[in-house]
Amino acid sequence: MTDQASFQRARSAQAKQAREAAILDAARTLGRRHGIREVTLTDIAAEVGMHKSALLRYFETREQIFLELTAEGWQEWSAALRADLGTRGQATPATVSAAFAATLSARPLFCDLLAQAPLNLERNVSIEAVRRFKLVTLEEVALIARELDRLLGLTEQQAVDTIATATGLAGALWQMATPGPRLRELYTSDPRLGHAIVEVEPRLHRVLTGLLTGLERAGGRAVTRCADGDDRQRR
Repeated sequence: MTDQASFQRARSAQAKQAREAAILDAARTLGRRHGIREVTLTDIAAEVGMHKSALLRYFETREQIFLELTAEGWQEWSAALRADLGTRGQATPATVSAAFAATLSARPLFCDLLAQAPLNLERNVSIEAVRRFKLVTLEEVALIARELDRLLGLTEQQAVDTIATATGLAGALWQMATPGPRLRELYTSDPRLGHAIVEVEPRLHRVLTGLLTGLERAGGRAVTRCADGDDRQRR
């Protein structure tokens, strides 16, 4: 926890940036520890060592704080996914979906944020905050789409649909995979309810493989892109 006096003395632009970073770090830590839904603005203020009224000078609501973290999550995940895909001269639907599933499941906080963003994070912030968030996501989607075009020959719409399916499903599956102690005990104690707890990565992999395989079989612009640069139309 940061000392409250140091925040009271800070006046420069650099100090303001440090405060904002400290607030985001506190929210990130609490989100990982308790889950996004359980973290209040008061919790974040206490973690960072300042009064809630002072925190509101930097972020308008708790939702804005977590929306900022969601945007950061998009950038971090996109970079990791593209780094994986970028090493490949060619790929199949299964290998591309494996990269999606592995990079998303490795980021539980981001998966949690993906579920919360459309449900509430975008609903209690200014229009300008939503605009900034959406522009970040659009940029990352475009960058990922280029890799999907290069490797699988997906059209822009096919790539957008794939990314939307992956991120939306990752958010939903993460909520199912982390039901909380009481529900987990219920699900594990009754064999009939065991299906209620899911493993994010394997299910995400299966669903995305099915989606990409279906797009491949549908034809369109789908091509096999080989390491030597030749394109072979898929039938």
